[in-house]
Amino acid sequence: MADLRIDLAGIKSPNPFWLASAPPTNSGYQVQRAFEAGWGGAVWKTLGDPILNVSSRFAAVSFNGQRVAGFNNIELITDRPLEVNLQEIYETKKRFPDHAIIASLMVEPKQEKWHEIVKRVEDVGVDGLELNFGCPHGMAERGMGSASGQVPELVEKQTYWVKEAAKTPVIVKLTPNITDITVTAEAATRGGADAISMINTINSLAGVDLDTWNTVPHVAGKGAHGGYCGPAVKPIALNMVAECARNPLINVPISGIGGISNWQDAAEFILMGATGVQVCTAAMHHGFSIVEDMIDGLNNYLDEKGIASVMDLVGRSVSRYSNWGDLDLNYKIVAEINNDVCINCNKCHIACEDTSHQCIDLYTEDGRPMLKVREEDCVGCNLCSIVCPVDGAITMVERQSTVPPMTWNERQSLISSLSK
Repeated sequence: MADLRIDLAGIKSPNPFWLASAPPTNSGYQVQRAFEAGWGGAVWKTLGDPILNVSSRFAAVSFNGQRVAGFNNIELITDRPLEVNLQEIYETKKRFPDHAIIASLMVEPKQEKWHEIVKRVEDVGVDGLELNFGCPHGMAERGMGSASGQVPELVEKQTYWVKEAAKTPVIVKLTPNITDITVTAEAATRGGADAISMINTINSLAGVDLDTWNTVPHVAGKGAHGGYCGPAVKPIALNMVAECARNPLINVPISGIGGISNWQDAAEFILMGATGVQVCTAAMHHGFSIVEDMIDGLNNYLDEKGIASVMDLVGRSVSRYSNWGDLDLNYKIVAEINNDVCINCNKCHIACEDTSHQCIDLYTEDGRPMLKVREEDCVGCNLCSIVCPVDGAITMVERQSTVPPMTWNERQSLISSLSK
């Protein structure tokens, strides 16, 4: 079987599957249960000055029968004393010495505060530190979390302060609630971060109850914005990981977070530059045992690809992720409909006729309804294949172009040279 061991900035674990800093890593009991189930590491729920949490605090967005397509929470950092958490970290690390335990930290943006908590946490034997510059609610209103994480100067300065005191690797957790995450990732790198993790949760409101008009969730009739995660945020997270992985100024390992629910999601993040992944919502939805399928699935995938180690998979797709201006304008694909498989629901025709390029014709052959794509009008947008409910009924196929490849940037350069 393939070797699933990873080394993320010097933090080693038996596999790339870590639990993210969240309710599943709130106590030693939970983290030890997770390690018994097979998780390779855990980022302990964020430590700092204990706070009071509210009730209620979670909400979910379901879509088309899928429960927990997205997850919203207004829970804050640990509400348990630091001394209790530290004792449980010590006991857990002693029992599971080969598993990675990373302490998530959040304090006021003051040098002495960071130095103090770093020393106390490292004294109990953690393998690394994760600086929580991402929490978008509650703590941000107090000047911490994403309030710090949205300011590159603060990210750089606080990372530097932690590195002054830290003896273990430092991971900086980034907020997605910013126009360009590479700006803060670069700041973390300048500050000396050994790695970055992303994404933390996205500002959100899960919904409004149409009977009571209360927000979902609400606390005694009042609501507040929370953090959004779960499968719905995966494309956002994957893009941000990719943008950082291809940026030459961000030359540190990445821990990928955001909507990872199975081994396929994990493999995508690893291909796009993540050394390992962190999971939260899927574990909250299905329990710790989901890691068994993740391990088996990734193992089988690597074996099928002939890849000996998961570390050899890291970043293999990064070079294929580019700017729009570098895409070939002359590349051609078209839709092809297999009428032997088609069930004549006509969803492709409706979608194309109403909202795309009107290139799918309806006709009858031997008394049977048929569909055909007019290739000369098809722009290869993929919409018909996306809305089709039957696998294999519509295929997007390449057509050889009669003209050489040309990107937008090349086109503009050519136009500029001809105009001179």
